[in-house]
Amino acid sequence: MFNFLIKSFIKDYRNVSDFKVRENYGKFSGIVGIATNIILFIIKITAGTLFHSIAITADAINNLSDSGSSIVTLVGFKLSGKPADKEHPYGHARMEYISGLIVSFVILMLGFQLIMTSFSKIFHPEPAEFSIISVVILVVSIFIKLWQCMFYRKVGSIIDSTTLLATSMDSRNDIFATSAVLLGTVITKFTSFNPDGYMGVIVAIFILITGFKVIMETISPLLGKAPTKEMVEDIYKKILSYDGIIGLHDLEVHSYGAGQYFASVHCEVSAEQDIMISHDLIDNIERDFTKEEKINLVIHLDPIVTNDPKTNELRVLIGEIIKSISDVICMHDFRVVWGMSHSNIIFDVVVPYNFSHSDKELVQLISEKIHNINSAYYPVITVDHDYIPTDEK
Repeated sequence: MFNFLIKSFIKDYRNVSDFKVRENYGKFSGIVGIATNIILFIIKITAGTLFHSIAITADAINNLSDSGSSIVTLVGFKLSGKPADKEHPYGHARMEYISGLIVSFVILMLGFQLIMTSFSKIFHPEPAEFSIISVVILVVSIFIKLWQCMFYRKVGSIIDSTTLLATSMDSRNDIFATSAVLLGTVITKFTSFNPDGYMGVIVAIFILITGFKVIMETISPLLGKAPTKEMVEDIYKKILSYDGIIGLHDLEVHSYGAGQYFASVHCEVSAEQDIMISHDLIDNIERDFTKEEKINLVIHLDPIVTNDPKTNELRVLIGEIIKSISDVICMHDFRVVWGMSHSNIIFDVVVPYNFSHSDKELVQLISEKIHNINSAYYPVITVDHDYIPTDEK
């Protein structure tokens, strides 16, 4: 069913790396959401009004908010597909996240309003009428929301959209909310207790939970979310596969929306190699990443002395010291300024953000161990916080 819809309405649907195709996926999802949620709203608001059920009415308003959210999503995908311009050189892809943030605040506002209305119903209850029609409406609504949940999750996975995946979660929560309303309706029929107001509170709580979850999902990439471990490892592996690259460090990856990646990295090459050859190597890597990985990569070239046995021996020795402290830290940009009375040992240490030692404590610990090797060695250590792939630890 999902594949049939996608094939029928999305031109060139397999080419999800194309921004236009991705935009079409998002707009189609928005249209589907608007249509299905408006139908649910009309049906439920009619049933809630006829049978005096605040819970069904609350669930109807939730569907209306979902329809409004779909409109925002539709507009967000349309704006995110705009190309880069003078004012926005990195494109407009982050509009997808902003639209998700707007949706989350709308959800929260409606949730707070509904919870107040439901509490009023608890303290001032009104008789609710049971009808087989309302039960059928709620059951059909559950199945439609289940279909919605699976549809959004399918499309969200295809185009890697946090907004659509969050919308899928919203639809899943709506299933639980509508089920609570259905349960309340059945309880009213077979007992003298009317849980309508309480079920309205449950619906409102589901709406609030969804709103907070969507906020967290959208704020994270807007603030600057770290790349996945898989992406970092793939970047390391690909760059290190080129002959002439000794090591790399200071990798930074910035996302300006789905598929819009800009990165920079320092690559170590032999200082004895002709600079033109090294520069050509760097150019080739940058071009390959743009073409094959869809990452706009900028590389800083770091020349490393490799033909000095004394420096190489000391590099290995200090590398072992660092590894003895922790296997999740590593060293780069190692060089030595040899002198008569003392020698400066200059290098950077990369540590994860949640490392057990503070930067100051780590520098002091490494310095002490280096002094134990030779009191004439003066370490000059810079601590970097960087992404460290698993195979580099």
